[in-house]
Amino acid sequence: MSSFGPGKTKEVIFSMEEGSVKMFLRGRPVLMLIPDELAPTYSLDTRSEPPSSRLKLHWVYGYRGRDCRANLYLLPTGEIVYFVASVAVLYSVEEQRQRHYLGHNDDIKCLAVHPDMVTIATGQVAGTTKEGKPLPPHVRIWDSVSLSTLHVLGLGVFDRAVCCVGFSKSNGGNLLCAVDESNDHMLSVWDWAKEAKVVDGKCSNEAVLVATFHPTDPTLLITCGKSHIYFWSLEGGSLSKRQGLFEKHEKPKYVLCVTFLEGGDVVTGDSGGNLYVWGKGGNRITQAVLGAHDGGVFGLCALRDGTLVSGGGRDRRVVLWGSDYSKLQEVEVPEDFGPVRTVAEGREDTLYVGTTRNSILQGSIHTGFSLLIQEDFLSWFVCSNGAWHRGHVEELWGLAAHPSQAQFVTCGQDKLVHLWSAESHQPLWSRSIEDPARSAGFHPSGSVLAVGTVTGRWLLLDTETHDLVAIHTDGNEQISVVSFSPDGAYLAVGSHDNLVYVYTVDQGGRKVSRLGKCSGHSSFITHLDWAHDSSCFVTNSGDYEILYWDPATCKQITSTDAVRNMEWATATCVLGFGVFGIWSEGADGTDINAVARSHDGKLLVSADDFGKVHLFSYPCCQPRASSHKYGGHSSHVTNVAFLWDDSVVLTTGGKDTSVLQWRVV
Repeated sequence: MSSFGPGKTKEVIFSMEEGSVKMFLRGRPVLMLIPDELAPTYSLDTRSEPPSSRLKLHWVYGYRGRDCRANLYLLPTGEIVYFVASVAVLYSVEEQRQRHYLGHNDDIKCLAVHPDMVTIATGQVAGTTKEGKPLPPHVRIWDSVSLSTLHVLGLGVFDRAVCCVGFSKSNGGNLLCAVDESNDHMLSVWDWAKEAKVVDGKCSNEAVLVATFHPTDPTLLITCGKSHIYFWSLEGGSLSKRQGLFEKHEKPKYVLCVTFLEGGDVVTGDSGGNLYVWGKGGNRITQAVLGAHDGGVFGLCALRDGTLVSGGGRDRRVVLWGSDYSKLQEVEVPEDFGPVRTVAEGREDTLYVGTTRNSILQGSIHTGFSLLIQEDFLSWFVCSNGAWHRGHVEELWGLAAHPSQAQFVTCGQDKLVHLWSAESHQPLWSRSIEDPARSAGFHPSGSVLAVGTVTGRWLLLDTETHDLVAIHTDGNEQISVVSFSPDGAYLAVGSHDNLVYVYTVDQGGRKVSRLGKCSGHSSFITHLDWAHDSSCFVTNSGDYEILYWDPATCKQITSTDAVRNMEWATATCVLGFGVFGIWSEGADGTDINAVARSHDGKLLVSADDFGKVHLFSYPCCQPRASSHKYGGHSSHVTNVAFLWDDSVVLTTGGKDTSVLQWRVV
C-alpha cells in the first residue's frame, strides 16, 4: 500500500462503488459498510472535530490497600487523602465530596503528608507510553488545597518504582526521603523545594516497606522491611546506618510498620505479631509486647492522647493500647473487608482503617468502652450514610449501566458483583458468585441482570433482591459479552469458544430458553450490538471480523443490503463504520478494549490499553479522529459505559481495580 490514490490513506481505503471503507489491523483487512445516506458525501479527507463536551473526573471508587501501606491520612480540611490507580483522592466524608490530584501518569505507590498538613508527596511506578517510550518513576510534591504541582523529583534517578516517601517532621519539613524499588533499594534524601538530591545510600537487597524521619530529630531516619530495621544518621551530607538489634528476641521475617511516641520512642510492628519499643536514639529494644496480634501487625498509629492503636493482618483486630502498653480494648474487622493494612487518626475519637481488600472503614473507640464484639462492630465502624467505602480487589472487566436509573454494576476476577448508586457512590448491594466474572448486562426492564464468568457459566440475578434467578453453562470458555435485545425478547451470550448462544426470554428476563447458537466466527467473540428493532445483532471477534446475525434463526446475515442501513441500539463494537476513527495509526487490534456511544448518539467514549479514556464525536468515521484524552487509570482501561441519561461516563481499570465516574460537561 505504498501508492495512495484518492480515497486512500496509509491504512484506510474508501470504495465509493461498494459503499465501504476498508481499514487494516495488523495487516488484516476490516470491511465496513457506509449507510446509504452518508455514502454520497463521504470523504476520507474530511477533518473530524473533537466534541464540544468534555469529561471531568467526579468520583473514584476504590482504594489501593492490597499492597501499599501508610497511605491514608486526615487533612485539616476534614478530607481523607489516599490513592488508587494514578489518582490521589481527597475525600470529604461529611460533605460526600471528592477532589482529585491527577498529576501522575502511572500507578501511585506511596504517599506522605508534610508537617504543614497542606503539602503532599506521592511516588509512582515506572510505566510506558502508547509509543513504547518509558515513563520514569518519580515523586510529585503538590498542594492539597489548590491541587497544583509544586515540584517533581527524581526523573531519571529512580529505577523501578518509588515505594516509600517521607517528609522530615522538624526543621520546617524541608527534606524528603524516598526509597527506590531497585535491587539495592536506594534510600535518597532530597531538599524538595530545590528539587536537589542531598545524599543517597544502599538500603537493602530485601523489600523496604517504610522510610520515615524521626519527628523530633531531623538527622535520624528509619527504614524497615524484610528481615531488617535500620536507624540512619544524616550528618554532613552523608548517611550512615545502624542495624536494629533484636538480641534475645527472635528476628522477625518482616518489620511491617513504625510509629513514634511523644517522648521520642520508636514502636514497630512485625510479621510475628509483636510490638517492639526502641528507646529514643538507640537501636536496641527497650520494651516488647509479644503476640500483640495473631499474625502480622500491619498498621500502627500513635494517638493524640498518648495511647496507641495497632491493626492486625490475619486476626483483623484493631487494638487500643495504654501508654504502659496494656491492652485497653479491641475490635475485629468483619472478614469481608480483609486484614487491616493501615490505621489513621481522624477528628476527635474517629479512626480510619484501610484494609487489604481495598476498603476504608471509619469508626471510633470511646474511652472506657467495654470490649466490642463483632456483631456490634458495624455500629462502631460506620461510614457516612450507614455504609463504607469498598472496592474490587482483583482485575475488573464487567460493567453495565442500568437502563433507567442512576445505577451501574461492576464485576470482576474477585467473584464479586456490586450494584452501585452513581448518586450516593455507595454499593446498593454486593454479592459473591462462584466463578470470576467477566461481563454483565441488564434486561431492558432493569429488574434482571445477566453476569458472564470465565468458566462458561452465566447467571441471572434479581436486581432488587440480588437473588440468583437462574444459572446456565455454554461451553467452558470465558463469556465475554451478555446482552439482552432492546425489546427484551432475546439474550445473546458471546463466548471465547467462537460461538454466540441465543436465548428467548420471558417473564421480564426471569425465564430463558436456549434457541440455538450462531456459528461462523473463526476467533473468540469480543463485542456485540443489537439493532434498534431487535431484528438482528452484530458481533466482533478476536481476528477483527464483523458478522451479522438473525436471532430468530441463529443464521448469519450475508446480504450487505440487509444490514447497511440498520440502526443500532448501542455502539459497543470496536470495529464498524461509526467507530473506526477511534483507531490510531499502526494500532494493534487489541489496543482498544471497549467503546460506548451516548444514548443521544452524539458522543463516543473509548477505553484503551494505555490507561487513557478518549472522548470523540459520533459518528466517528474519519481515520484517526480527534478526541479529548483523559488519564486516571493506570494500566488497561477495560470497559466504559454511559449512564442512561448520558450525564455520566463510567470506566473500569483492569489491574488497578478502580471505577472512575466522569461528569459529561
